[in-house]
Amino acid sequence: MITTIIVEDEKLARDLLRDYLKDHADIKIIGEYEDGFSGLKAINELKPELLFLDIQMPKLTGFEMLEVLDHIPAIIFTTAYDHYAIKAFEHNAVDYLLKPFSRLRFLEAVKKVRDRIGSGDINITDKLLEHIDTQQEIIHRVVVRSGAKIHVIPVDEIRYIQSEDDYVMMYTKDSKYLKQKTMKYFESHLSPQDFIRIHRSYIIRLSEISQMQLYEKDSYIVILKDGTKLPVSKGGYPRLKKLLDF
Repeated sequence: MITTIIVEDEKLARDLLRDYLKDHADIKIIGEYEDGFSGLKAINELKPELLFLDIQMPKLTGFEMLEVLDHIPAIIFTTAYDHYAIKAFEHNAVDYLLKPFSRLRFLEAVKKVRDRIGSGDINITDKLLEHIDTQQEIIHRVVVRSGAKIHVIPVDEIRYIQSEDDYVMMYTKDSKYLKQKTMKYFESHLSPQDFIRIHRSYIIRLSEISQMQLYEKDSYIVILKDGTKLPVSKGGYPRLKKLLDF
């Protein structure tokens, strides 16, 4: 018996999946959820073998869910969009159902998952996320897990980012959050009109800068509006000087 959970915000899509699954006695639905937060909690608690996962959901997208899941089941994505997502799936041999999908297409996806579960090769998430990370798209929010809590942080609230080995620490006005992403990822995915990398260990929001000062010979620091002082590397200085017209 293959246990499965459906996380899909459209009722019609959930109904269609349930109807198609009636013909598969070896697949048992153990939960249906219409938003990413409730789905995430259920997946980590119930540990299904198969997940039908929508991509575009209002509270937490399918991709954001993948970043904070503890338990990774076999995944069939359901989506009404778009070449970007589809190319990512095809590149990593992950199956997807493009809405509206037929019974025949559904059967093909289920067969792939059966084969994959049978072979033990279901953990494609790391490869998928690596591929998504290479896409040069500007992000507008960051999802962070802290214990049992999930925080969705709007990029507009990030003041600066500091490197922490394989992680980064993101500083907002009221808090800080540890995220398992690279500085290179944020340098590529934050708006260059709003953020700049001033040092191998720091990315800052331009509007947070109060002043730049000479620290010692050929060495500068920036002082943020709250008084925080951060070093500027030799490579970061000319970029910052040009942007701020110092």
